[in-house]
Amino acid sequence: MMILSENDINQAASMNDIIQAIEEAYVLYEDNLFQMPLRSHVQDSDNVLLLMPCVAKNAVGTKLVSVNPSNIKQPVTQGIIVLNDRTTGTPKALLNGTLLTGLKTGAVGGAAIKYLATPEAKSVGLIGTGYQGLYQIAAACSVRDIKEINLFNRTSSKLPNFIESLKKLVPSDITIQVASSRLELVKGSDIIITSTSSNSPVLPNVETIFNGKLIIGIGSYLPHMREYSETIYKNLDYLYVDTLDAIKESGDIIQPLQNNWLEPSQIVAFSKIVTGKVSPVYSSDRPTVFKSTGMALFDLIVADAIYQKALAKGIGQEIYL
Repeated sequence: MMILSENDINQAASMNDIIQAIEEAYVLYEDNLFQMPLRSHVQDSDNVLLLMPCVAKNAVGTKLVSVNPSNIKQPVTQGIIVLNDRTTGTPKALLNGTLLTGLKTGAVGGAAIKYLATPEAKSVGLIGTGYQGLYQIAAACSVRDIKEINLFNRTSSKLPNFIESLKKLVPSDITIQVASSRLELVKGSDIIITSTSSNSPVLPNVETIFNGKLIIGIGSYLPHMREYSETIYKNLDYLYVDTLDAIKESGDIIQPLQNNWLEPSQIVAFSKIVTGKVSPVYSSDRPTVFKSTGMALFDLIVADAIYQKALAKGIGQEIYL
């Protein structure tokens, strides 16, 4: 079995490689060429333990991930991924799931930007500057010619360390600035990304300010969590989701449906965009909105892609069980 550390993963695959793997996962999702039960949650006060198995292609993947919102010195989301051969069941690899989750989640946002953002988009704003946010911005910069990054975090003391880490992942000529408010960030950004664990909306409830912009919601993955404001739902054509399971999982979809701000017919699986079955709707009078809750299929396909590249490059440590 191969052990792939954080350093190994970084050497094996680029962000563009990970985005390509996410696109492959969407094709498998659309063609129903996978087996994936709903992820299991174990709630421990504010902390969550998730078990995420999946079968697709020639591999079986299982991710064990913890989400501890109060973490300060460690990432909020940490985990490991075990990759098994589908035919024999033999363990093939054990991967650092913390980095892989960051890269994978960033690539989900990156794929959304690749297909949904206007080619002219030059600025990206991030609300929630945790570990996941680093890779959201890195992915955005890999698919668009970003010139300006706007940041907002309710705990401003976290921003200097975040900016130092971010500078290692993005081109040096990009301007990085801190917004004084969420409203200022939205007004100054073509692409807006939310990456928080908030239970209440983090985007301003102001009409028209989102028109012509792309909004990507990454953080809310449980029914009580919500990042989007009411006005966003009242002024959109469609809500694109990475998986239809998000309808049962995320407060950003459950609550608007319950309040009749959103109709079920407006929810579109993003796999239909990737496979060309549906063309995205752009309008300067409406926002374009994407919501992600993640799924084990992404983790499996990304883990297998990294494993294959590590094999080809002779990266990783082989152990015998």
